[in-house]
Amino acid sequence: MDKPALRKKYKALREDLSLKQIDDFSMAIANQTLSLPIWEHTFYHIFLSIKELKEINTDYILNILSGKDKNIVISKCKFKDTSLINYLLTDNTVIKKSAWGIPEPVDGIEIDDKKIDVVFVPLLAFDKQGNRVGYGKGFYDNFLANCKPETIKIGLSLFSVEENIEGIYQGDIKLDYCVTPDTIYTF
Repeated sequence: MDKPALRKKYKALREDLSLKQIDDFSMAIANQTLSLPIWEHTFYHIFLSIKELKEINTDYILNILSGKDKNIVISKCKFKDTSLINYLLTDNTVIKKSAWGIPEPVDGIEIDDKKIDVVFVPLLAFDKQGNRVGYGKGFYDNFLANCKPETIKIGLSLFSVEENIEGIYQGDIKLDYCVTPDTIYTF
């Protein structure tokens, strides 16, 4: 299936999930992340969930990161050039929803892309080759292209793997892992 068809399919599948299902799946995904070989690093980037779009609830992973005393990095979208500005999440970080409904830091301590060791990547679908389908704006592909080559890229998916995503282009950045409620895929 191509990206537009997969976007439509998985948005509809997410819409059909109850809030309890999303919460249960999100907790299962967070528990799965504990068995990934990633916990010796320092800077972990994670997205804040858009609950209205029934995204995975990343609060559980945030709690794990905080409990392991990791540096947590969150983003603010720059729509003019589809880039992300990354900020260290601290006790003083003010989070506000953008005009697009995205929870974002208002400001804070900026973190360079090259400092980030692990990125938890939002997605709608992924395939057996580590390709992903996001919302189609390219924010994460642009951001990941600026990270150091050894940055670990981990997709978080409420659903299982697709066989193949058609229409992959050269700028698409592949995942290293994708975590679902039942399985960890390694690419």
